[in-house]
Amino acid sequence: MSSCQIDSDQLSKEQIKNLENIISKLPSEDDLNYNSDVLKALADPTRLKIVYILKYGELCVCEIISALDKPQPTVSHHLNVLKKAGFLKWRKEGVWTHYSLKSPKTSTNIDKLIELVQLR
Repeated sequence: MSSCQIDSDQLSKEQIKNLENIISKLPSEDDLNYNSDVLKALADPTRLKIVYILKYGELCVCEIISALDKPQPTVSHHLNVLKKAGFLKWRKEGVWTHYSLKSPKTSTNIDKLIELVQLR
């Protein structure tokens, strides 16, 4: 049985077996934590805007700062969250860092996810 203890006094053997089967199919705790971090990275309007801006191609960090009209430390924080979650790739050119989406499908997949969960 998993770490979830099921009170057999309240459930039938069939219910217990069904629940154990369901629990056995769940992703691992590590996978759940990783997936949660990825979704949290997208759960911010500024980060979503960065993803949508980068949909059109690579931009220098100075261009992203200008497009967002936010201070450099704020933009750097959001870029780091997106990098850590695996959405961005980057390259250095002199003192500037250029960012792009790791996958060209990222913004389309985000749109599909939003469409799936929209309740309005």
